[in-house]
Amino acid sequence: MKYLDPNLTQRIESKLAELNSLRPLPPSAVKKLRQQFEIEMTYNSNAIEGNSLTLKETYLVISEGMTVKNKPLKDHLEAKDHYEALEFVMDLVEHKKPQTLSEQLIRTLHQIVVRDTEKEWAGRYRNSNVMIAGASHRPPEAMVIPEKMAGLVHWFRNHHTTLHPVELAALIHHKLVHIHPFFDGNGRVGRILMNVILMREGYPLAVILKNDRKKYYDSLEKSDRADYTALVRFVAQSVERSLELYLHVLRPATKKGERFLSLHDISSKTPYSAKYLNLLVRQGKLEAHKEGRNWLTSLEAIHRYMQSRKRKRTP
Repeated sequence: MKYLDPNLTQRIESKLAELNSLRPLPPSAVKKLRQQFEIEMTYNSNAIEGNSLTLKETYLVISEGMTVKNKPLKDHLEAKDHYEALEFVMDLVEHKKPQTLSEQLIRTLHQIVVRDTEKEWAGRYRNSNVMIAGASHRPPEAMVIPEKMAGLVHWFRNHHTTLHPVELAALIHHKLVHIHPFFDGNGRVGRILMNVILMREGYPLAVILKNDRKKYYDSLEKSDRADYTALVRFVAQSVERSLELYLHVLRPATKKGERFLSLHDISSKTPYSAKYLNLLVRQGKLEAHKEGRNWLTSLEAIHRYMQSRKRKRTP
């Protein structure tokens, strides 16, 4: 079953094709983008789990080795470990190894992510049952974790050639956090694992933003009931955002880019209210990406949406 909207799929693949057409990419620009995205993902992924460091503080801890006054040592260690896990993954993808998903890879990612905060359990499956605060889902009993994880790897090997990479990444992320194989770090490992799948197909890091935490958790809860559409769309929009940010930097100066504005600012230039544009964005029907809390879109994107509606209405 396909969960990815065709229009959203087309937009993502078109932007990936444009990014690939620019290769080989300028090494200096790629280096800066890579660091920016790794720090942004480290901040957001940790913040979703309650880490108190700001984005700027995360940068200072990672890049300058600074200690932030009045912030817990654990938060500093989480930032450094998460960044190291991303560096590890980048190296794997760059050298095209390993070729498939494995329990060893998942446990290695976990070992890096929590090595300074949960040393005793780093890379080890939990040995007792757990409950997730604020969630209706109750993870499987500890005794079946090895069986469930083997099943996850088996599922991946059966579906990695039949699903779109974005669908595959979103579903494998949910399956991991649904099993909840570790005492701590499941969400962080799940989001990194999701990106391993995406980056192997040429996509940049897809960052799930802290500001979207509720929407993210709501989509995971729907997936617990086998309704995966919201999660796949959510991940797809995160992928589209990263592609647009990469293209904004890497497009040749001679190529005119689209001007992206907030939904409020652009609504007066269109037949639609900002509220309706927001609905179209959340449904994945209108091309947009997030900066902070605000969705940004362009007049060209709205024109493409209007043209697609006309085509559908034409008998």
